[in-house]
Amino acid sequence: MDKTTYKTNINCGNCIKAVTNFIKEVEGVENWEVDTENPDKILTVHGTASAKSIIEAVEDAGFDITPLTPTTK
Repeated sequence: MDKTTYKTNINCGNCIKAVTNFIKEVEGVENWEVDTENPDKILTVHGTASAKSIIEAVEDAGFDITPLTPTTK
């Protein structure tokens, strides 16, 4: 299982609720979490989903996202 990380502005429980349905729709996401205690609000995604599809889902939910781990997907 692959792991990718992203810097986001998902900063609270309500933000996590708002993005959940968008991320759940991304094929290949096994599980994910946001470290809201980290100043960079790190989103970690496990699975085979492409970085492009994860970024699109988070942006569609209305949040900013920047990849932190290099990916070829």
